[in-house]
Order: sequence, then C-alpha cells, then structure tokens
Amino acid sequence: MWLKLFFLLLYFLVLFVLARFFEAIVWYETGIFATQLVDPVALSFKKLKTILECRGLGYSGLPEKKDVRELVEKSGDLMEGELYSALKEEEASESISSTNFSGEMHFYELVEDTKDGIWLVQVIANDRSPLVGKIHWEKMVKKVSRFGIRTGTFNCSSDPRYCRRRGWVRSTLIMSVPQTSTSKGKVMLKEYSGRKIEVEHIFKWITAHAASRIKTIYNAEHLKEEWNKSDQYWVKIYLFANLDQPPAFFSALSIKFTGRVEFIFVNVENWDNKSYMTDIGVYNMPSYILRTPEGIYRYGNHTGEFISLQAMDSFLRSLQPEVNDLFVLSLVLVNLMAWMDLFITQGATIKRFVVLISTLGTYNSLLIISWLPVLGFLQLPYLDSFYEYSLKLLRYSNTTTLASWVRADWMFYSSHPALFLSTYLGHGLLIDYFEKKRRRNNNDEVNANNLEWLSSLWDWYTSYLFHPIASFQNFPVESDWDEDPDLFLERLAFPDLWLHPLIPTDYIKNLPMWRFKCLGVQSEEEMSEGSQDIENDSDSESTDTFSSEKEVFEDKQSIVHNSPGRASHCDAEACSCANKYCQTSPYERKGRSYGSYNANEDMEPDWLAWPADMLHCTECVVCLENFENGCLLMGLPCGHVFHQNCIVMWLAGGRHCCPVCRWPSYKKKQPYAQHQPLSNDVPS
Repeated sequence: MWLKLFFLLLYFLVLFVLARFFEAIVWYETGIFATQLVDPVALSFKKLKTILECRGLGYSGLPEKKDVRELVEKSGDLMEGELYSALKEEEASESISSTNFSGEMHFYELVEDTKDGIWLVQVIANDRSPLVGKIHWEKMVKKVSRFGIRTGTFNCSSDPRYCRRRGWVRSTLIMSVPQTSTSKGKVMLKEYSGRKIEVEHIFKWITAHAASRIKTIYNAEHLKEEWNKSDQYWVKIYLFANLDQPPAFFSALSIKFTGRVEFIFVNVENWDNKSYMTDIGVYNMPSYILRTPEGIYRYGNHTGEFISLQAMDSFLRSLQPEVNDLFVLSLVLVNLMAWMDLFITQGATIKRFVVLISTLGTYNSLLIISWLPVLGFLQLPYLDSFYEYSLKLLRYSNTTTLASWVRADWMFYSSHPALFLSTYLGHGLLIDYFEKKRRRNNNDEVNANNLEWLSSLWDWYTSYLFHPIASFQNFPVESDWDEDPDLFLERLAFPDLWLHPLIPTDYIKNLPMWRFKCLGVQSEEEMSEGSQDIENDSDSESTDTFSSEKEVFEDKQSIVHNSPGRASHCDAEACSCANKYCQTSPYERKGRSYGSYNANEDMEPDWLAWPADMLHCTECVVCLENFENGCLLMGLPCGHVFHQNCIVMWLAGGRHCCPVCRWPSYKKKQPYAQHQPLSNDVPS
C-alpha cells in the first residue's frame, strides 16, 4: 500500500512539473501567460459575445461592439486562460442531453427533491405542441448548461392526472429554485409568463429569478452594516460592480453553495461617496472580495482564478467543502492508487487483472467502511469546534499560491481527460519497466504463463479452502482449538477429499526426534559424545529423508500398517532385530500390549532421554521391530513413538495420521499431564 501511495504522489508531482512545462512552451511561442490580462479592445465582436455568454450576461440590447466591450469590463478582468477556456468551450459541438420524465415520481425525485440546483423543465400538454421549438430548445439547453442548470421535458401524456393536479393545461416552462437560504430547504416552482418565446428572453427570466436570492446592497450605510455584522456564515463573497444584476455564474454559485457561503452583490452604479470601500480595502471596480474570519482575500490575483463558473466553483469547494466532496476526492485517490497494482504486479496478464480486481474491491470496501464512523462522528455536537478548526486550516492552506497552482492544474487536466489518462498510462508503464528490471537483478522468477498461473492459483485455492494449513511452530503448545470439529465437518462436506489429501508435509521437520538409549550399554564419555552428534546426525538424516520422500514411498509399497503376518525390515543402521535388550520375534510379541517390554532383561531403556510428552514403548508398530540402542526415533503429537525412517515414509505416503490411534499427525494435541510408568517397568 505504501509503495502504491508513493507512486501516486510521484505521479502528481509529474503532472505538476508537466503543467509548468506546458506553460513555459506557451510563453516561449506566444510570449504570454495564462494569468496575463487581455485588453477587450483588441478582441473581436464574436469573442466578446463568447465571454459574456460564459459569464452569464445578456447582450441582446447592445448592438455595438463598444457597448459589449464595456459590459465585459464591468463584469471583471479578462485573462488569457479564461479566453482560451471560453473559446474552447464554444468550439466544442457536444450535444447536451436533456432528461425525459416518465411520470410524477420521476419528476419529484429529480426536480422537487433537489435542494441545491436549478431545473428548467418544458411541460408539453396533451395534444399540444411544445412552447419552445426543437431548435430553440437545443440552444437553450446548451446555454443554461454552462451554469449548472439542468433541463428536462415532461410530457403530460405519460401522466395526465399529475398535470391536471398541477394545473398544467397548456404547454409552458417551469423553473425550480430553492425557496430558502438554508441548505436542503424547500423548492418552489415558477412558471414562465413572458410573451416572447426567445432564448435570450427566457435566459433573462431565469437569471432574474436566480439573482433575486442574492442579497443586494445599494448604499454605503447598508454596506457598513452588513460588513460589520456577524451571523451564521463564516465565509462571504462580495461582488462590487457597476451592473444592474450579478452575472449568471455568480447567481448559480449562490444556489450551489446554499448554507455554506453567502453571496452579496454590491451595486455601486449610483454611489457618490465611495470612501468606505477604500477603508475596507476595495480600490478597483469590479472586485470579488472573499471575507473569512482569517481576513480578506481578493479573488482574481492568483493563477487560475478566472471570472467563470468552473474556476470559482473549484476555489470555493477548496475553502468550504462538503462531506460529499471529501468522499469523492478520497474515492478518486483510492482508485488511482489501486490501479497502480496493474503495473506493479509482475507475471501473467490474467494474474495482473485478478490482483487488480481484488485490490479495487478491497480498497473500496475499506474506504466505505472507514467513512461510516466518520459520518457518525461529524454529527456529534461535541465535534463542532474540531470541524471549525479543520475548515480554518483548509482556508489557510487553500489561499496560498501553491494551492492556486494546484487548482489551475486540476481545471486544465479535467478539461483534457485524454492527456490525463495518457500520462497515467505512461507513468504506469515506467513503473512496470523498473519493476521488471529490479526483479531481474534480484533473480526473482516471474511466471508469465497464463495457464500455468491459473493452475497454481486453483491448487492454492482448493488447498486453502478445503484443507487446513498444517504448521507446527513451537511444538508442542497448548491450544483451545485442539478439539475444534471444523476439520471433521469440512471433510464430511467433501468426502472425496479423504482420498486426495493436499496437506503440506512441512510440519514433519518440526516433529520431535531423539536417539534410543539403554542404561549401561555405553560409557559416560561415549554417551556424551553421542549426544553431541545427535543434532548433526538427525539433521542429515532428516534432510536425506525429505529429499527422497516420494521415491522411498514408491520403493516401499510393501510396508503395511499393523500386518503381523508379513515381515518388514527397516534400515540396518536405524534398527535391528538383534537387539541386546530384546531378542523376541514379532510373532512372540503379538500378544503384548503396546508399550510393554520384558522386565527380566539385563538392559533398561533410558526414559529420561525421552521428551516428556511421549509414551514409553520399545518397538515400532510400523515395521514391528524393537528399538535398538542408538537408533533415531520420532514422536507424533498424540505421543506414540516410531522409527524415524518408518514414520516419515508413512507420513510422506499421504497417511497423515498416527498408525496406532489415528490422531492427525499435523494437529496439536494437549500434552499429557503426567506419564505413569508401565506395570512391568523396573524402577530405577
């Protein structure tokens, strides 16, 4: 995860440097920057109208270029970046889709239940033609969509009862606007009553209703009172301009940020005394002033702060974000980080996509789960101070020059999605190249075969799903899970798996091993020397045994568990029938109980050398031979003891259980509290 986060931060750094590189290229070729001011006098009449349309100012009554230019100057300074964005948006001939409502519930869900937006709906009455023709309606949709106004068409033939209840007996236009200034307030529907069915007149009607929700100041005394008033709004944005009404983008933003930011329009058209504006720091007209508890910020003096809807929307979102904004941002970052797995993972193509899907599911699930307690905590009244300090920190950090560069880059790459995706793909391919090179230098084997990787994945999945993971670390250890019946129930659900065990054999090397000793057979020096060599001998013998487990099992197919009628023999060095301690044959020992030995013999086993949890015995039930002095023994978790070679061949053959009691050889068992001596043991 940290590696993917590092690569994601590196990618953002590459985007930042690439944006500065593009700016340098534009400056080298044209000699201008995006923040450089443009003189409206040098622009054509068509470009001036494009700027006014993007800002949301009507120019229908202004036939001359001079009047249009003055209106542009009154609405705010024009920068090269804003001009480029406006011309690019005008050239884009993308058709904006409009919603077709299917009935009352659909209309209520999208229009009346939307509390922070504007809807323009054309109602078509039964057996009537629409109020606005198809061509003019498409122009209207394209014009209002620039300001976040959504459009739709409601045909009364789909739900005539609802139209009669609403009183829509003729075709008309309906606009929905939030009724109150609080967030998620009520919505009111307004019907167009104008006589002229033209795009400019309808747009003027829309902007007039939207501007009526903005607080307007007409004199200095009212401005002084409003400036010194403290109310529920921590962030206020003032527009000082010589206009009849604020631009449409300013009115649209006031609805979008209802309850978060207060928008105030100061009309200075007929002011005689402007001294108070100088006192509060307003020297130029027009001016966009942001007032926060931390101070005054003049919008438009930094990179990317254009007089447009998109630029001011990103600026205000960074200062006063909603919880939904933070969630969407975290969702984008998490998914970008998860997609890095497609390039970091090496091997087969199918493996890359399987890992990618797994990572996407894991990261998104963790993100949603982590957001649930956050939403609960934010609703607690005790966290109001924490919320205020968090917003204060955001306002401090997002009014810096670096933050303005980041916002400008965000708008640039969001308007050029192909460039964003291509740079992300290039960054991922570079990560893939260096990751391959690193693994090649480390001699890491990477499986590039799809079928082979799928086969290994299936083997791992079946082994993990149907079988326990056998591992004996720190054996023996007491556990409360020793009597867990999950294994038995698991096997009953898949009875065929009894015949095809897939239990790994790595636990065998952790089983206890020691040498069988008899008292009085060796001197103390020999026994001390022998004890020093036990570990080396056992390691070498166990290593040779594991390397040839499969071959030994195939060659020793004649070994049968508890077969008294068939004679079997172990390795001559490991065990022998000519033991000085016991010379009886297997047929003579058939009647004995397990663990018995002859008390009349001269030699006695050294039980002190045995592990405390092992049962005392003198013969191996696998080969039916007695233990010889010095032979290597191995014990199972159940406590039964066998020749090391015999029990290894038994376990390597797939029979992972004790030959005596059938206890699983990979499953821990509670150690015996105390071993009682056998009835015929001779006390030492």
